[in-house]
Amino acid sequence: MTGFSMQSARAVKRETTAGLGSAVHRSKALSKAGLMERMFTFAFSGLVYPQIWEDPVVDMQALALKADDHVVAIASGSCNILSYLTADPARISAIDLNGAHIALGRLKLAALARIDDHADFLRFFGQAQSPANVALYDRQIAPHLDATSRGYWEGRGLDGRRRIGMFARNVYRYGLLGRFIGTGHVLGRLLGCDPRVMLKARDMAEQRVLFDRHLAPVFDKRIVRWLVRQPASLYGLGIPPAQYKALAGDGEGGIRAVLRHRLERLACGFDIRTNYFARQAFGRGYEPGPDASLPPYLQAANFAAVKARAGRVSYHQSAVTAFLESQPAKSCDAYVLLDAQDWMNDADLTGLWAQITRTAKLGARVIFRTAADERLLPGRVPTAILDQWRYDDVRSRELAAQDRSSIYGGFHLYVLAGAGA
Repeated sequence: MTGFSMQSARAVKRETTAGLGSAVHRSKALSKAGLMERMFTFAFSGLVYPQIWEDPVVDMQALALKADDHVVAIASGSCNILSYLTADPARISAIDLNGAHIALGRLKLAALARIDDHADFLRFFGQAQSPANVALYDRQIAPHLDATSRGYWEGRGLDGRRRIGMFARNVYRYGLLGRFIGTGHVLGRLLGCDPRVMLKARDMAEQRVLFDRHLAPVFDKRIVRWLVRQPASLYGLGIPPAQYKALAGDGEGGIRAVLRHRLERLACGFDIRTNYFARQAFGRGYEPGPDASLPPYLQAANFAAVKARAGRVSYHQSAVTAFLESQPAKSCDAYVLLDAQDWMNDADLTGLWAQITRTAKLGARVIFRTAADERLLPGRVPTAILDQWRYDDVRSRELAAQDRSSIYGGFHLYVLAGAGA
């Protein structure tokens, strides 16, 4: 790895930390709240999501993407970004404050440019646990990867090994979320419950029996009751302090009841055989075999289209608002905000929606998720802005019920209908 690459990687790390600080820090540094915010920023500054935890199939139903659409989306693990290519939009601008997520997205683009066999691509990003992946990276991908991303993947983690080696050891066990899930498995086994038992279910009736018998009782254990009351214990799920408060207030039973309900929905709400989110949670990887449930971008039937359209994607390490400030008026058709607005105060929300409204074409769609089942924007974004948008309450609730990731309280769809809508 060249000195230039190392310097670039360090610069990305600094930019990640600075961007997250401006997004999360709301309190004085030496206050309890300020310390919690800074702990979250530190935890969130590296790779967080090897796989994104929003269902791209639901996203595409909501967005109804067209051939001339420009999509602006937060990247996260980029499963969503590349899956949107199956709907054939003209352009996708992928935005993320986290430089590791940008490096992951650019690695996937470089791989699509250099890999011609779907089996090799699936082995790399689906199974993600073969030494052949590292050899393929060194031989075919690395020479064509930008210097900053190459600096990240060839840099060394705390264990002294190159980060690209994660793809030889199951990348889905790494990142903040992967380690959180792994810790949950260890804790579950110590408490007499192996989460992998859910994979034995032959149908949804058995899923219910296994959940009630093995997973539900864990939430009554004293150590679990104590852990979920500590906001820092949920940083591995990407839940900052402000979002923790929203979760804790979403229902009568507090945070423990909310987490139990979300896990119950993941375990029992969908057939595990068709829900790769549940497979990741309970099996720590995608199911092998030709009939495995996979994100759209990893499916064999979509490989040729995703590969051919990968050049339509561009990555930008930035806040969404700052990126939109650089875009022309009426130039965007679809916006995917994930759950980022849960992190924002009223001023941040107003600034974001002012730029969304300025850059949106008539009929533009905005989708996002919230930790709690609540309307996030009314009373916080000025009515002069929000009244130009139509909130589709019925469709939002329909799509929330279809989201296989099962971890959010609400899914929201807004459509630009003009002033006075």
